[in-house]
Amino acid sequence: MNAGDPFHDLGVRLGPSGGELRVWSEHADALELVIFDDKDLNWITHSVEMTRDDDGVWSGSSEELVLGRRYAVRASGPSFPNNAFDSSLLLLDPYARGLARVSAEQWRSVVVDDAFDWGGVQKPRVPLDRTVVYEAHVKGLSKLHPDVPEELRGTYAGLAHPAMIAHLHDLGVTSVELLPVHAFTSEQRLIKQGLVNYWGYNTLNFFSPHASYATKTAQAGGADEVLREFKGMVKLLHEAGLEVILDVVYNHTAEEGPGGPRTSFRGIDNATYYRQDATGAYIDVTGCGNTVDFGHPIPQQLVLDSLRYWADEVQIDGFRFDLAATLGRNEAVEFTPDHPLLQAIVHDPSLADAKMIAEPWDVGMGGWQTGNFPAGWHEWNDRYRDRVRNFWLSDIDYARRADAPVGIGGFATRLAGSSNTFSAERGPLASVNFITAHDGFTLADLVSYDVKHNVGNGESNRDGTDNNRSFNHGAEGPTDDTAILAARRKAMRNLLGTLLLSAGVPMLTAGDEFGRSQRGNNNAYCHDSELTWVGWTREAWQDQLLAHSRRLLELRREHPALRPEHFAAAGTTVPGASVMDWFDASGGTMSTEDWTSPRNRTLQFFSTSTPESEELDRVLLIVHGVEQPVEVTLPEHEGVTAFVRIWNSADDAPTSAEEQFLPGQTVPVSATSMQLFRAV
Repeated sequence: MNAGDPFHDLGVRLGPSGGELRVWSEHADALELVIFDDKDLNWITHSVEMTRDDDGVWSGSSEELVLGRRYAVRASGPSFPNNAFDSSLLLLDPYARGLARVSAEQWRSVVVDDAFDWGGVQKPRVPLDRTVVYEAHVKGLSKLHPDVPEELRGTYAGLAHPAMIAHLHDLGVTSVELLPVHAFTSEQRLIKQGLVNYWGYNTLNFFSPHASYATKTAQAGGADEVLREFKGMVKLLHEAGLEVILDVVYNHTAEEGPGGPRTSFRGIDNATYYRQDATGAYIDVTGCGNTVDFGHPIPQQLVLDSLRYWADEVQIDGFRFDLAATLGRNEAVEFTPDHPLLQAIVHDPSLADAKMIAEPWDVGMGGWQTGNFPAGWHEWNDRYRDRVRNFWLSDIDYARRADAPVGIGGFATRLAGSSNTFSAERGPLASVNFITAHDGFTLADLVSYDVKHNVGNGESNRDGTDNNRSFNHGAEGPTDDTAILAARRKAMRNLLGTLLLSAGVPMLTAGDEFGRSQRGNNNAYCHDSELTWVGWTREAWQDQLLAHSRRLLELRREHPALRPEHFAAAGTTVPGASVMDWFDASGGTMSTEDWTSPRNRTLQFFSTSTPESEELDRVLLIVHGVEQPVEVTLPEHEGVTAFVRIWNSADDAPTSAEEQFLPGQTVPVSATSMQLFRAV
């Protein structure tokens, strides 16, 4: 939104004589600005009738509208089926920069002092090929960390504490992706059950940071201090070279279904903000009770203004869009890649440096859109997740009872950047590769449980997916069987190795680097407890897994052949691409049958970088997906005089010893394992 636009400067703007509030509503017939006492947020001290211009923007000014002031909006209008006006309700300004809680279900907007000294600290701007995303929950990451002072644990300040930054640096990730931090509340159903929305996918306001993640001191200081603490977190992470990416939930709001709360959008202009049919029934493609109508330009503008605010004023480096297919649905509720909002997000000059990551699906018709977002977008690659889980887990489970169901071809395609999903124009970096996320089993649970264990969620184990593609390796949950435990730990190393050595942008879920468990709960959204907080007291095997995670990320940094920016093209040189050659276990070129036969689950992947700014790099990765060991003959390759082994998933702990082999030499490979070599 630029100066001169009819919808410019929505929200509060301050001047020498107080402030002006501007709110858009097409269908209201009256709006009122309501101002509250500084201490009693139920005591109205002042009200102003707002006036409407020809573009549907209502404005009201008051000398009382100053920094720190709490205020609200009242709206009235006609009783048509698509409207939900009630002039008795005190509504949040959709553009409020801060909120003050009055009761369990009531809030007031706050005029916030957003002054902050960034001290010249700049955004890290990590190149995409070097980006490693670390998905984390603000509270859960530091809540149990013994080296974070107790008063900071579970807060914005706690996340930016030196102990947390040291772990992130030591691990080797570059970009912290935070589960929702826009102000949110718990659903009515959860409140009645005595549960909470821990993940935060239930937004109240798209411009205010969630206050309860701030320290008690900042909360006591009000919305100004909460925002200041949030910015302080961003500044400290940036000083440490770490990016901050926000998981944003624009697809629906906390107002739920038609009978749900009326806190803001529904009371201001229900007919515009939410998808409905002619009878007023909601068209819900999110599964959350309501769906924001991005077939209308006003909700589109709201998203763009919110993104600009966080990217500019709060210095956020990128955004992960929950149920992003919803943002690309037109007036007919159909997804289209050329939707004006999807295009505007990646072409807006003020957002040019921000990383834009889509969760490329929702639950509506045509909701699965992986690979179909326009250029400039990166996407969570669920096809990658499913294929990799199948190869190392469910295929192995099946093979114990019969023959392996599929060969290695599909797995190799995912390893090489998913060229069958993403166009040559977008390249491998369009794929955000992941094995786990906040939603689903943790890495440790993925190798320890065949089925979900969600009884504690209060829905009789009905919630959460049943399609986990997991494998417990012979016992459900905890066991003392040493063989099963060894198999599980190697499976975790294989999954991490695949993730961190694949072409694309890897995303690691917090705690997976050392095998955190949620005791088989694959939908722990409603638990704010030690079940979901990251534990920092580790057993010996967890330290070994953490060492593997560090080593793999180190190898990814050192070897550009593992992180191509583009797909290679036959017969031409593509700078920034990796030329990939594939060999079978005997060192010969893979045949068509080798790619497709379920009997072949062993390959050698030779990758050569095409340098632009780094030195020429060549690596060889051996993948063996059968529970029997195999002898592999290293391939003959032009210019290669030796292969130096630099990682082996069969090792309980990574070793610094580098063993050298000659082309044509036979190498023993353990059952279901991987080995990485540097070619010299």
